[in-house]
Amino acid sequence: MHLPDIRTLGEEQVLNIFERADKLAAEENPNILTGKHFVLFFPETSLRTRITFERGIQELGGSCMLFPPQTLDKQEELRDVAGYLANWADGIIVRHSKDARIRLLAEHSPIPVINAMSAAHHPCEVLSDLYAIRSFRADYRDLTYTFVGPPGNVFNSWMEAAEVLNLNFNHVCLSRYQQGDTRRNYRFYTELEDILGESDVILTDSLPAELRTPEYIEKYQITVPRMRMSHKNAFINPCPPFTRGLEIHENVPASEYFAGYGFKKHLLRVQQAIVVHCLLN
Repeated sequence: MHLPDIRTLGEEQVLNIFERADKLAAEENPNILTGKHFVLFFPETSLRTRITFERGIQELGGSCMLFPPQTLDKQEELRDVAGYLANWADGIIVRHSKDARIRLLAEHSPIPVINAMSAAHHPCEVLSDLYAIRSFRADYRDLTYTFVGPPGNVFNSWMEAAEVLNLNFNHVCLSRYQQGDTRRNYRFYTELEDILGESDVILTDSLPAELRTPEYIEKYQITVPRMRMSHKNAFINPCPPFTRGLEIHENVPASEYFAGYGFKKHLLRVQQAIVVHCLLN
């Protein structure tokens, strides 16, 4: 199966991926991907996602070959690219800014296509974060998740995860960024302080240039005093790359509220589980 976004999976499949990640973490050298080869399209600037996909595939006995995403922007039609790649690869993992390019490739590909990030979605990252939260909060589906900032790929994937798993999901930003969504698990606020007291997990993404103003930062930047207003044991998970002094205060990463760098270690196991899941379904 392909993974263009989290909605593609549904609740049962998300939980199956988490269970598979549990099993992979408990096994030594499972070699599930022995004899399997994957073609990866990643820009040079990719760090965490690329490292964990490459290492994850290799740890399971598979192999991979890396190309820049611009390779998919040639005159050759993607249906032809997909047809040829299927001769030599068992799966395609793509990080490309244009979501439509990934979807078009998947539409014509007889082998799985996994979205490693586009401008519209970041499914593997968000699934990994949910798995990480699940590892120390068994009640992760009962927590309240609050995303602070304008909609983007990370926001979209969190909103999809909230829909699929029926999570309590808040969105805080300027009024013009409210989503026209009436689902019961989406609530919008313009004042951060109005919802902090109900929040267990604070989420942010890199702040776009148009919002890097003193006025916006003063109103919405996550600070240690603001984190003190949240639920007991609440924490902040700023999606990397984050910038101290913009979406979060420079003191937040050193505080008790920061999810920590180790929070992302689960990215390896979850992406392994995603690869195996897509191959078997």
